[in-house]
Amino acid sequence: MNTLPRPPISDVEFVPPHFFRQLEMGEIRIGERPLEMDLGCGDGSFLIDLAKHHPERDFIGVERLLGRCKKVAKKIKRNGLENARILRLDSKYVVEWLLPLESVSRIHLLCPDPWPKFKHNRRRLVQQGFLEAVKAALVPGGEFLFMTDHDEYFAWGVERIKASQLFEILAWGDDDFHYPKTDFQIQWEAEGKSMNRIRCRKALG
Repeated sequence: MNTLPRPPISDVEFVPPHFFRQLEMGEIRIGERPLEMDLGCGDGSFLIDLAKHHPERDFIGVERLLGRCKKVAKKIKRNGLENARILRLDSKYVVEWLLPLESVSRIHLLCPDPWPKFKHNRRRLVQQGFLEAVKAALVPGGEFLFMTDHDEYFAWGVERIKASQLFEILAWGDDDFHYPKTDFQIQWEAEGKSMNRIRCRKALG
């Protein structure tokens, strides 16, 4: 039984059957199709592009704000995508408490809030507990891709990723695979600036 008594905003919204326990594999995945998660999916442009490019995979965008979720749901419907859904929840909660073990092939984290003030660093998403939950949720060989425009947050996050010893760091060339640019990234690069990114594969053991 759903513990939040509200109807879904759209038939493309994924509403978990329960919000206070880890989900079962069959409750979040559709058959054996690879599942990818876009944490903090914003306006959904990245999610929509990926879903269009990979009809053989399933995608769930996670977004906390209702207004954004409604916009993403409309885009999914307008594009006729049957392999994309939106989940209205906090990304940290989804990863650390809801995702089944070894259920996701890729987790994307693009431009999360950098919480630049030192006293707010503890609110940053890339922390030991979060990284442990990411590894647990990934299938064997699954990947965690982190991108940010914030140089200090990137250095801070990479330091924690490496110190955790939970992942292998992989090369990430522009032509390695299809990876659409967000509106924010296009605007940032038009100003002559660059994005920082790291591609991590779940370590064995």
